[in-house]
Amino acid sequence: MTEATETRPGLDRDASRSVLAEAARRRTFAIISHPDAGKTTLTEKFLLYGGAIAEAGAVKARDGRRRATSDWMALEQQRGISITSTVLQFTYRDHVVNLLDTPGHRDFSEDTYRVLTAVDAAVMVLDMAKGIEPQTLKLFEVCRAEHVPILTFVNKADRPGRDPLELLDDIEARIGVRPTPVTWPVGEPGALRGVLDRRDGTFVRFVRSVHGATEAAEEVVGPDQAAAEEGPAWREATEACALLDEVGADLDVKTFLAGESSPLFVGSALTNFGVRHLLDAVVDLAPPPAPRLDAAGRPRPLEAPFAGFVFKMQANMDPAHRDHVAFVRVCSGRFARGMVTTHGTTGKPFATKYAAALFGAERTTIDEAFPGDVVGLVNASELRIGDTLHAGDPVTFPPIVSFAPELFVTARNVDTSRAKQFRRGLEQLEREGVIQVLVDPRGDPTPLLGAVGPMQFDVAAHRLANEFGATVVLEPTALRDARLTDASTADVLVGEPGVRVVRRRDGALLALFESRFRRERLASEHPGWRLDPVVGDGGPGANLGS
Repeated sequence: MTEATETRPGLDRDASRSVLAEAARRRTFAIISHPDAGKTTLTEKFLLYGGAIAEAGAVKARDGRRRATSDWMALEQQRGISITSTVLQFTYRDHVVNLLDTPGHRDFSEDTYRVLTAVDAAVMVLDMAKGIEPQTLKLFEVCRAEHVPILTFVNKADRPGRDPLELLDDIEARIGVRPTPVTWPVGEPGALRGVLDRRDGTFVRFVRSVHGATEAAEEVVGPDQAAAEEGPAWREATEACALLDEVGADLDVKTFLAGESSPLFVGSALTNFGVRHLLDAVVDLAPPPAPRLDAAGRPRPLEAPFAGFVFKMQANMDPAHRDHVAFVRVCSGRFARGMVTTHGTTGKPFATKYAAALFGAERTTIDEAFPGDVVGLVNASELRIGDTLHAGDPVTFPPIVSFAPELFVTARNVDTSRAKQFRRGLEQLEREGVIQVLVDPRGDPTPLLGAVGPMQFDVAAHRLANEFGATVVLEPTALRDARLTDASTADVLVGEPGVRVVRRRDGALLALFESRFRRERLASEHPGWRLDPVVGDGGPGANLGS
């Protein structure tokens, strides 16, 4: 800490040291994967090993099937997939772990992208039989754009799968990052005997836990004993590791933090095997919070007065109260419940009386938080995704890019007596980024909804009916391509077949086309028309839903 930092107005030297010490204990990371790779299962097993839950799968769905703590939304439980990101905070080895579980399905990529702006590292989960899948590749590209270092977990190693060396080649070829195995499977795919820990040469024998409900037993065996007991399986594993040694595929923290390599671990989340290795790596290798760059590219010191940004909004997490929560990533300073901050967008004071720590849908009142933590501000209706809150020196963090919608449906309210609930529900869903609400500037009151993927419309309809009491009929349209336009271009586009002009909530005019080819033809015939890419086109992960 520099002398300038120690003497900055409004900061106490001991308080600054406390903030830095607390920040050093934080590990804030996301779990990303293609659907069905085992991401949500791994999330729950982290909670088990962190002592946050006593038994994996202990929380039951109504029909008796197991469900994860992170999948709290009713529609998630019905469909067995993650629809919305969740924050789960727990302690492990005297560190505060902020785990952000993300949706794996491509239709909810925008939610995942917003989460990745708020973390310091990510765990990429791969299915050993499938390796790099399309959604995994796209999410990795977002991590690269956000400079998020990645740990890799090869899951389902106890089932038949690909040759491990072939899998390494595929990872490096497709994502351009060098995998550096820390643990290596002993036994051919489908006949896992355990893993060889390349750091000390020991063998950790694979022992199944009963239904994966409790921590897996870990029998650590020396190399000589492993060679005697495991025979050919151990010999093949050591030969593979010798080859890795020769090509220099060794753990390198410097290149990992630079995003050039990815420490790789092997295991089975379902049986809990390898979970502790990975969780230890999150604590030992993942970086603690660092000074975050503001919109002008200047780093905000960790010990500066409190500042944070909103990366997610979520309504009705508590059905009994029908409230909504703003998820704020703390970037600097000490957050104290009740402190009065400044809302960067409006410049107005913003009180933080109702602040909570988040654990899925559960929340508990907190008194303080530090860089790396995620604070839930309850009933913060003035806030929007991307807004900054700060105390002391003003700061604005880079905006969170929104995606260009690719699908459009007409939303019709079935019960006109519920018009107020219908409008309020659409407003809330748009605030959360679930869908975009588009209206006809010429007066047609029927809204058009825009989204990246079709399941976003399913979520919108389900939540409108169950949370706001407004049943809707969603009618598909042939519109597929959106461009920003202006009033003069809009006037001439209105009469064009296969084109519709709509207005966003921020007042911007969008021209929607039935195909890209139709838009390109009109643009070539009328070069003076304004048909610009929608904000998000070409940005990090802008086409994740395609």
